[in-house]
Amino acid sequence: MFVVTADQVSSRTQADRAGAERDRIQREHGETLLLPVARNAGDEVQLLTSDALTVVEVVFELTRDGAWSIGIGCGTVRAPLPADIREASGEAFFAARDAVERAKKSAPRLAIEAAHDDAVHVEALFRLALLLRERRSDQGWEVYDRIIAGAMQSEIADELGVSAPAISSRMKSGNIRAELDAVPALARLLENLDSSTGARE
Repeated sequence: MFVVTADQVSSRTQADRAGAERDRIQREHGETLLLPVARNAGDEVQLLTSDALTVVEVVFELTRDGAWSIGIGCGTVRAPLPADIREASGEAFFAARDAVERAKKSAPRLAIEAAHDDAVHVEALFRLALLLRERRSDQGWEVYDRIIAGAMQSEIADELGVSAPAISSRMKSGNIRAELDAVPALARLLENLDSSTGARE
């Protein structure tokens, strides 16, 4: 199983975002979560899931504006699950705690912990994807948001009042197609890591 713990960066000097992010994640990903998203320690958000694709999507959403340090923990979770994630325990929770603490000291602010050597390799690929995303321009994000919402490139060109080649150029410079192709691959790597740690026992 996977535990994702996100800690807000500079929470003492920035407006609180934990409550809004907790509600957004629950609303958009609730169907694949094993327990309701919770707010921990004031400025932390935590979720539990067995769905690797959900982990990738949440990580990409939270890292977009650099406002969160994110730890992914992979491992077993004590059964039966309680009603509140704040009462849950197990290897995945301990791993997520270690990961988020390490993420606070890295750039990009992401770390993965699991009882398997492959965790460092999966983390390296996640970090590469996040670094590419950090280089995306505002124009690139305009296209990205519309692509993941299901729009065709020709439709985006009409909506933004630019040519189709201009949209293709933004797709290329923003590494959008490469990212879309990488998402299922990253999810598969997480699934393999989950299996290798015995997290489904």
